[in-house]
Amino acid sequence: MKLRIFMLVVIGIVAFSIVAGVIWLLTLPLPGSHPALPGLDSREHETAMAALAPPKRQRPLIAVIGLNDATETTDYLLPYGILKRAGIADVMALSMKDGPVRLYPALTVRADATAAQFDRRYPTGADYVIVPAMSRDDDPAVIAWLRHQKAKGAIIIGVCAGAKVVAEAGLLDGRRATTHWYYLNALLENHPDIDYVANRRWVVDNGIVTTTGITASMPTMLMLIEAIAGRQTAQHVGQNLGVAQWSAAHDSQSFRFTRPFALTVIENTLAFWRREQLALPLHTGIDEVSLALVADAWSRTYRSHVATFAPDRSAIVSRNGMQIIADRAATTSDNNTGVTMVDMAHPATALTGTLEAIGKRYGLPTASVVAMQLEYPWPAARPDHNTDRN
Repeated sequence: MKLRIFMLVVIGIVAFSIVAGVIWLLTLPLPGSHPALPGLDSREHETAMAALAPPKRQRPLIAVIGLNDATETTDYLLPYGILKRAGIADVMALSMKDGPVRLYPALTVRADATAAQFDRRYPTGADYVIVPAMSRDDDPAVIAWLRHQKAKGAIIIGVCAGAKVVAEAGLLDGRRATTHWYYLNALLENHPDIDYVANRRWVVDNGIVTTTGITASMPTMLMLIEAIAGRQTAQHVGQNLGVAQWSAAHDSQSFRFTRPFALTVIENTLAFWRREQLALPLHTGIDEVSLALVADAWSRTYRSHVATFAPDRSAIVSRNGMQIIADRAATTSDNNTGVTMVDMAHPATALTGTLEAIGKRYGLPTASVVAMQLEYPWPAARPDHNTDRN
């Protein structure tokens, strides 16, 4: 009798959960049309360039800060790689303590220095500090360090959900800002004094820059390069990246939590027995920007995770000097489980090629879910695309 009652209770809970889940899904919006975007103020770009001029040094010093545990892969590596290839500033990747920096959702690297070592070497602080998304928004050491850097005159750039870290440091109160679409509501709830600006890829306000989702690193870094070294230099770097323009214009309404997005994530998550670990080879001179985009994208499918391999566990030095630590040594099975190879010469091409490969392997809805997480305007896949899933 007791067992029967227990089973009825369990069945009732499961049934209630299913019904609640269906109701929740039905409340989510479907992708659709929305009003045309307002045009950019013709003075907006020039104003941003003037505000981002190097505040201290003729050749600026730029620091990319990260926690050793779960700093976002692309937020950390894209600014570093893009700015290093531009050659217009001294760029350092920092960690909060000694040891490897384990990025999320893939890759492990070794920083150039710790924040404390940086402070001893540069007591007047950086010209620019780039803040990626981190596993904690309120790490006390990070918060204190950001406040000190701002007090020393640094321009702070919160990339993607790194805006939440900047907000926790109290640096966004009363300022205009943006962030990754997924974290926007939480940011505004926790910091109601922020003036959110929609339809902008990046927002500049009084020494603080914030950006939309993960791939906003590319246009934002080109914008910074232009502010430091001029438009011609930015155009040259943009061509090398495969990025034609870096306007602040952005269609915010295209990036939101929709029913097709949720259904694809649920379906892929439930199909855990089909989850793959894909191997990605490392080699000396690999482009860290392309590597970050490829590894990040494949690790956001809810169907796969990327593990890097090399001949041994020694650090591999990337194109622009980042030390990357392989997850494991190569095995004979890697040829059968490898990430689909794409053109890594131009990072934007590497990303679009990877999204296309994901679409072929898991279906276009999954590729669209990845593009949505990266907040990347990729027209080849739509959340409501009627393509069979593998």
